Amino acid sequence: MAPGPVKVYIIYYSLHRHVETMARQVQLGANSVPGVEATLWQIPETLNDTILQKMKAPPKPDDVPVIQTQQLLEADGFLFGFPSRFGVMAAQCKAFFDATTELWASQSLAGKPAGIFWSTGFHGGGQELTAWTAITQLAHHGMLFVPLGYTFGSGMFEMEEVKGGSSYGAGTFAADGSRQPTELELQQAFHQGKYVAEITRKLRS
Repeated sequence: MAPGPVKVYIIYYSLHRHVETMARQVQLGANSVPGVEATLWQIPETLNDTILQKMKAPPKPDDVPVIQTQQLLEADGFLFGFPSRFGVMAAQCKAFFDATTELWASQSLAGKPAGIFWSTGFHGGGQELTAWTAITQLAHHGMLFVPLGYTFGSGMFEMEEVKGGSSYGAGTFAADGSRQPTELELQQAFHQGKYVAEITRKLRS
């Protein structure tokens, strides 16, 4: 019996759709790898509708299901995306990881590769700190952090335009919320999805 496709789960939280835009490019990149099936999942929201309205948050996309912690067991590899809040991942993401205690106790996710991508407001908003502190979640689960390194080539050394991301993973700047991911940032997200998917496929085989 032939083995099924390599499953890569792209799991994200996005309040104003910046991370969602990146996640969709990550998915395209992962799905460009033969034998890989990459799917998008949303992290559960913890804010009520009144607060979301005051924050002028757009509606959540209806084509991306909300993931439950036990569904992590189904995947061969992951990419986690999140906005920064005061230099670390958003509380919704931390709450999701906090709910994985049962999986941590059994080390059910140990050995599975995972990459991360993110959005911050500005340069001082935690482009690297957000990524660096997120690695602790992966380490406690025994997951294998897959950094982007400098595999994106010349795009990593761009100095003529503002670009998020680093050797930890792809990133974007939201500014006051009006800035959207640039073509270069989206290309980096696509590359990261492809890169992590290729490594996931190698490890699965």
